[in-house]
Amino acid sequence: MASSIFFFSQNPFISPQLSLPKISLSSPKPTLSLLTPPLTSNNAARRLSCKALSTFSLNPSNYEFSDASSEMELRLQLGGSGDVSSRDIFVDAEDSYLKIGVKQSGSFVTLLEINQLYEKIKSSETIWYIDEDQLVVNLKKQDPNMKWPDIVESWESLTAGAMQLLKGTSIYIVGDSTEINDKVARELAVGLGYTPLSTKELLETFAKQSIDLWVAADGSESVAEAESAVLENLSSHVRAVTVTLGGLHGAARRADKWRHLYAGFTVWLSQSEATDEESAKEEARKHIQEGSLGYSNADVVVKLHGWDADHAKTVAQASLSALKQAIMSDKNLPGKKSLYIRLGCRGDWPEIKPPGWDPSTGAQVPATIL
Repeated sequence: MASSIFFFSQNPFISPQLSLPKISLSSPKPTLSLLTPPLTSNNAARRLSCKALSTFSLNPSNYEFSDASSEMELRLQLGGSGDVSSRDIFVDAEDSYLKIGVKQSGSFVTLLEINQLYEKIKSSETIWYIDEDQLVVNLKKQDPNMKWPDIVESWESLTAGAMQLLKGTSIYIVGDSTEINDKVARELAVGLGYTPLSTKELLETFAKQSIDLWVAADGSESVAEAESAVLENLSSHVRAVTVTLGGLHGAARRADKWRHLYAGFTVWLSQSEATDEESAKEEARKHIQEGSLGYSNADVVVKLHGWDADHAKTVAQASLSALKQAIMSDKNLPGKKSLYIRLGCRGDWPEIKPPGWDPSTGAQVPATIL
C-alpha cells in the first residue's frame, strides 16, 4: 500500500540556530520531513522544517572518498568524458549539498548530485582540480571532529557512524502498534549491531501467557505496570534496541511511566491521518503541546500515514538521521543519558538534579554528617 512518513526530532537541548536543508526523495520511497525545536524546557515550541533522507546519483565504483581530520577528499573518474579541461567542470557546493557536472557536446552532464551530505561542509572553502583522468574535490568540515564514514548520508553511513554518536546509548521504540515498533526496531538492531530486546517477549515468557490473555484476565493497567518493571530492569543496558508494547496496555503511552525510558533515546512511531507535511506538523504540535500521550516525551517522532513493512528500513534510516541531528546539536546528550542512569533514573529528565535529590518530594536531601 502507498504510505507517507513525516518525522520530527524534538529534543529540548537542540539549538535554535539549527538550519537543515531540503531533500527530495524519489518514488516509490515514502516522503519524510524532519522538524527540530529550539532550546527550551518544554516541547511546546516552534520547529524548523527539513526533509530527511538523501537522494544521490553516483556509481560507487567511479569515486573514492577519504576523510583526513578536518579535510576530506573526493575523487571522481572522468575517463568516459573525453578530453576535459577546468572550463568544462561545474561544482556547486552548499552546506549539505554537492553537485558536480561536466560539459559534453555543449551541455553539462551531471556526474554526481547529493542532496544530503553525511554532515555539513564549509562550502566557501571547497577546492577542486583535475588529476589526469580524475576530478579531485577537497572539502572542509564544519565539525572537524566528526568522522565521515562516506560522503553521503545513507543507511550504510548512518549505521557505520552511529558508534561515535550514540556512544553505546540504547534506543527505545514506542508507539501504538507493537508490530510496527518491532519491525523498525529489528532493522535498527541489525544495522547498529545492537542487542534486540522486546518487552512483549519478556513479559509473555514471565507470565507464560500472551499479552492479549493477560489483558483479558487482569486489565491493561496490570500489563502496563509489569512492562514498567521490565523497563526498569532494562534501563541500565547499553547497546540495545528495545521494542515496547503498543496500545492502551503499553507503559510508554502513560506519561507517568517514562522514568526509565529516559535512560535511552526514544523514537515514537505515530500512526497518523495526515496526508501532507503541513497537517502532519500540526498534528505533532498538538500532541506535544497537549502532552496527552506519554509518547510526546520521545526524542524523535515519526508520523506514519499507512504502513508497509517493506519500508521498515526506510523508517529506521529516518530515525537514525533525526537522532544524528539531535546529537550533533548537543554532543553531550549521550553523556547526559549516562549520568541520568548513574543517578538512578529518578525522572528528572531533561533537567538533571544534583546527587541527593529526592524524586518523591522534589527536594534536595541534605548530606549526612558523620
